[in-house]
Amino acid sequence: MSNPLLETDGLPPFSRIRPEHVEPAVDALLKECRDTLGALLERGDANTFHTLVRPLEAVDDRLSKAWSPVSHLNSVKNNDALRAAYNACLPKLSAFATEMGQNEALFRAYQQVREHESFPELAAAQRKTVENALRDFRLAGVALDQDKKDRYRDIASRLSELFARFGENVLDATNAWELRLESADRLQGLPQSSLDMLRQAAEAEGKSGYLLKLDFPSYYAIMAYADDRDLRRELYTAFGTRASDQGPHAGQWDNREIMEEILALRHEQAQLLGFANYAELSLATKMAGSPDEVLSFLSDLAEKARPQAEKELQELAEHAAAELGLETLEPWDIPYAGEKLRQARYQLSQEDLRPYFPANRVIAGLFQVVERLYQVSIVERTNEVETWHPDVQFFEIRDSDGSVRGQFYTDLYARPKKRGGAWMDECRVRRRTETGIQTPVAYLTCNFTPPVGGKPALLTHGEVETLFHEFGHGLHHMLTRVDCAAVSGINGVPWDAVELPSQFMENWCWEREALDLFAAHVDTGAPIPGDLYQRMQAARHFQSAMQMLRQLEFSLFDFRLHLEYDPQRGGRVEELLEEVREQVAVVRPPAWHRFANSFSHIFAGGYAAGYYSYKWAEVLSSDAYSRFEEEGIFSADAGHDFLSQILEKGGSEDLMDLYIAFRGRKPTIDALLRHQGLAA
Repeated sequence: MSNPLLETDGLPPFSRIRPEHVEPAVDALLKECRDTLGALLERGDANTFHTLVRPLEAVDDRLSKAWSPVSHLNSVKNNDALRAAYNACLPKLSAFATEMGQNEALFRAYQQVREHESFPELAAAQRKTVENALRDFRLAGVALDQDKKDRYRDIASRLSELFARFGENVLDATNAWELRLESADRLQGLPQSSLDMLRQAAEAEGKSGYLLKLDFPSYYAIMAYADDRDLRRELYTAFGTRASDQGPHAGQWDNREIMEEILALRHEQAQLLGFANYAELSLATKMAGSPDEVLSFLSDLAEKARPQAEKELQELAEHAAAELGLETLEPWDIPYAGEKLRQARYQLSQEDLRPYFPANRVIAGLFQVVERLYQVSIVERTNEVETWHPDVQFFEIRDSDGSVRGQFYTDLYARPKKRGGAWMDECRVRRRTETGIQTPVAYLTCNFTPPVGGKPALLTHGEVETLFHEFGHGLHHMLTRVDCAAVSGINGVPWDAVELPSQFMENWCWEREALDLFAAHVDTGAPIPGDLYQRMQAARHFQSAMQMLRQLEFSLFDFRLHLEYDPQRGGRVEELLEEVREQVAVVRPPAWHRFANSFSHIFAGGYAAGYYSYKWAEVLSSDAYSRFEEEGIFSADAGHDFLSQILEKGGSEDLMDLYIAFRGRKPTIDALLRHQGLAA
C-alpha cells in the first residue's frame, strides 16, 4: 500500500490521507529514527554539530511532517476512525520522545558536541540548539536511576493519552448539545445576521427553524443579544458544565478524574526530576525566574485592576436594574447587560461594526498591514494545493526579490467536528537541508461566524483581533531566518514570551490608518465613518478591568493548581478556584459551574503552569508597540527592527537580549496599563 503520509517532500496530500495510513506511517518513521540514531552512535568518531545534530534533525523532521497533518485533521475534521488511529500513535510517540531524552549515549554525544573545539565557531542558533538539548535531556530524566526513568516514561505516555481524552471529552460534550427552535419567538433581540446563521445551521442538517449549538458564534449570539433570560441561562448552563458532573449531560464526558490524574502525574514527574512541584518544572524553560515572581506579577496586576473592575460591575448592575428590569445580575445576564450598556453609553454595538469587516477584505487588509511593516508580499495559491475543506485557502509570503519566505493555510469558520478556539500550528518548520532551505508552513485556524446565504462572512471586531493575533504567531513561525529546526520560528522561544508577536499584531486593529486599508462597508465600500470610529475608540476600554481580572483568575488558578498540589489532598480543583476568585474575581459563577472541566489550555494544551504567559507577554507586546506609537504605526525603522530582532531570530538567542536590541531598554508595565485604560 502506498502511504501518502510517507510522501514528506511536498505539502500534505490531504485528499488521500486515510485513518488506516496513520499507524503504519508512524511505525515506519519511528523505526527510521531509531535506525538512524543507532548508526550515528555506533560510528565512534568525535561528534560535531554537523555529524550528529544535523542528521538527527533531518529524520525527526520527516516524522514531524508525517504527524502534522494527522494531528491537524484530528482537530479540524474529527471522526471516530481518525481519532482511534491518532490515539493509537500517542503512546508510541511519547515513548520515543522519552527514549531519546533519556538516552545516555546520545546525551554524552551532545556533550561531546558542546566540548568540541569547533563549538565556539558555530552560529548562535547552532549553539543554542545544543545548549537547549542538554537542558532538555536533564528535564527528560537522563540522569535518573533506571527505575525512575521507567516511571518517568510511563508518566509521559499516560499524560499524552489523558490530554487527548480531555480534549475529546470537551469536543464531544460541545457537539452533543443542541436546541432547535421552530420559530424565532425566543430569539427576540438577536440581530438579523445571527438569526440567518442559526437558520442556516438548521438547514445544513436538513431541519427547519433555528438550530442553536455551543460553537462560539452561536453561543455568543444568544448570550449577548437574546432578550429571553431563560434561554440565556440554558445556554450558559450547557456551556459552563461541559464535560462535567453537572448540566444537561451530567457525568457523560466528565473530565474530573482525568484532571485529578493529570495533576498527580505532573507533580510526580516534577519530583522525579528534583523539583518541588510542577510549577517549578514549568519555569525551567520560561523567562520568569521563580514562582514568587509569577505570583507577585499576577497579584500586582489584580490589585491595580480590581477597584476599576468593581466600579465597572456596579455601573453594569445599576444599568441592568434601571433599564432592563434585572434586579439581580446573574452571570448569564452580564454579556447581555454589557452589550446594552455599551449601546446606551457609546451608541455602539458589535453589530454596528460587523458590516465593515467582510472576511475577504479583512484578510486582504491584514496582508497589506504585514506587507507595509515587513516589506514582503502575500499571494493566494489555493488552486494549486490540496486542502481538507472547501473553506480552506492557501497563501505564500514572498520577499521583495520574489523568493518564497513562508506558506500558510487558513481555516476560518466554525463547523461541527472542529475543535473550538483559534490557533496557529506548524505544518513545516524552516531548516537547512542538503538541498537548501525548507520553507516554513503554518496552519491558521479560527472559529468565526460562517458566511450566510451566499454572502461574504462578516466578522465582529473581536474576530478581527483574533485573526490578527493568530497571524502574529504565524509570522513568528514563517518569517524566521533561523536554519536550525529546534530554535526556528516559535521553537525554543520561552513559552511566556511566545504570545509577544501575536498580541503585538492586535494593535493595528484599532488604528485609523490601518483600518482604512480593510474596513469597508460590505454593500457600499465606504470606510468606517468618523463618528463610528470615535465611538469605537471611546468604547475600547469598556469593561477592560473586568476582562483583565478574568484572565488573571485563570492565570492564578492554573499556577496555584500546579504550585500547591499536595498528593494527600488531591487537586482541590473547585476549592482552589474558589480561593482564587475570592482574591481577584468580581463576577462569581454559580456553584454548579464547571469552568475547569473544559480548560483545554492547561489540561490538553501547552499552557500548564504557564497560562500567565498571556499577561506576561502582553507587557512585552504593549511596550514594543509603544515604539510604533512614538515613531508611526508603519515606521520603516521600527518595523525593520521588530522583524530582524524578534521575528527573524526565533528562539536562537536569549529573548530579553533580543527585546533590548529592539527597544533599546528592558520592558516596563506602563504601556500595558495605558492600553488597558488602567493608567493613573
